[in-house]
Amino acid sequence: MSLRKQIIYRILCSALCILILGTALAIWQAQKSVNKEIDASSHLALQLIALSLDNNGVFQQSDDLSHFRTLQQTRHLSIQIEKPDGQIIHFAGDNQPSHPEDMPPAWFVKLVQSDYPTVSHHIKTQNGQSLKLLIQAQPLDEITEIWEETLRFLSLILVLTLVTFVAVSLALNKSLKSIAVIVKTLGTIETGNYQQKLPPFAIQEFDSIANAMNHLMVELDKTRKENSALTQHSLSIQEDERQRLSQELHDELGQSLTAIKVMAVTAAHPTADHEKISGAIVSICNHLMLVVRSMMQQLHPLVLTELGLKACLEDLIQHWAERNSGLSLTINCNDSVDGIDKNKAIQTFRVIQECLTNVIRHAQASAVNIQLDIIEQPSTELILNIRDNGLGCDLTANQPGFGLLGMKERIKSLNGEISFMSMPQQGMSISVKIPL
Repeated sequence: MSLRKQIIYRILCSALCILILGTALAIWQAQKSVNKEIDASSHLALQLIALSLDNNGVFQQSDDLSHFRTLQQTRHLSIQIEKPDGQIIHFAGDNQPSHPEDMPPAWFVKLVQSDYPTVSHHIKTQNGQSLKLLIQAQPLDEITEIWEETLRFLSLILVLTLVTFVAVSLALNKSLKSIAVIVKTLGTIETGNYQQKLPPFAIQEFDSIANAMNHLMVELDKTRKENSALTQHSLSIQEDERQRLSQELHDELGQSLTAIKVMAVTAAHPTADHEKISGAIVSICNHLMLVVRSMMQQLHPLVLTELGLKACLEDLIQHWAERNSGLSLTINCNDSVDGIDKNKAIQTFRVIQECLTNVIRHAQASAVNIQLDIIEQPSTELILNIRDNGLGCDLTANQPGFGLLGMKERIKSLNGEISFMSMPQQGMSISVKIPL
C-alpha cells in the first residue's frame, strides 16, 4: 500500500472513531441533561403547588382552579387535575415541537429517554372538594433541543475532520512531490551521474535529506575520481615495473647469458684457458644471482614468507638505513605480529614501505619511528604508528598524493582505519588500526 493510501486510510479510521466516540458522548450527555432538566421541572412544579397549600394541605385560594394557570409555563411536564367526577383538566404539557420535521429520530429518543413514573398528589380545596394532581414527564422538547445541539456538535466534528483531511492532503501532496524528486535523483545516481544535485526544499526534514544527499554525491564523485586516478596510476606503475623488469632482464640476464654462451664456445677450443673461463662463468653466475634476488625482493619479500613480518621489517629498515646514512630509523615491533595472516602481513609491509618511500622523497626528515603491536582490548587489533620529524604539510589545503591514497585503499580492503596528522614544519604521524 502506498504512503498516500496508508495516510488516507488512517485519517478515515481516526475520523470514524472520533465520530463514534463523539456520538456516544453526546448521547450520554443528552441523557444526563434530560434527566436533570426533568427533575428540576418536577421540583419546581411541586414547590409551586406547595406554596398554594396551607398547613392542613388545603388550597388557600378559591376553588376555580385559576391558581393552576401558573403551571402552564412549566416545561417538560404534563400536569393534570382529575376531579372526583373523572374530568381531566390539563394545565401544562403541550411541549411538542412546532414543526414535525424537527422531531429527533426514534432511535435517538429511545437511547436518551428514560422511564419516568407518573407522580400523583391528592389535594383538597377550601370547599372540601378532593382533587388528584397528576404530574407526568414530557421530555420530548428537551430531547429535540439536545438533538439539534448533537447535530451541531457532530457537524462541527465532521467539518473539522474534512478541514484536517484537506490540510493533511495538501501537506502530503507537497511531501510526495519532494519524495518523487528525491527518488528520481537516486535513480540518476544509480547510473553513476553524481553531478545531479537536489534542490532546496521548504520542508526542513526534506531539506536536511537533500543537503545530506548532495554532500554524499560530492563525496562519491570525489571518491570515484580518486579511484579512477589511483587505478590509472597503478596501471602506469605496473607498466613501468614491467618495462623496468624487461629492461633488467635484457641488460643483465641477456648479456650475462650471452657472455656465458661465448665462454662455453671458447672453452670447447683445445687451446682455451679453461681455468680462466670457469672463473669468469662463476663470477657472472654470482652476479646473476644477486640480480635475480634483487628482482625477487622487489616483487615479493622472501623474508616475509620465510621468517615472518618482524624479520622482514627489520630487513627493510636495515636496507633503507644503509642507503640513507643521514636518516635515523627505529622500529618497535612485538613478536606476536608474526602470527597474523599472510594478506594482512603483506599489506602492512607495503604500507610501511610506502611511508618510508614518501619520507625519503618528500619529508627531508632526520628521524622516523615505527611502532607495531597487537592489542586485545576491547577487541584484537593490529596497531601501527609511524612518525617522522620532516617538513610536514597542511592536509586540508593539499590533495593527498597517490601514495596516501594507495595506503588508504590497502587499509580499507582489510576493514581497517587509517588517519594522517600533519602540520607544516611539524612532521607527519600516521596511525593504522586493522581488526584481526
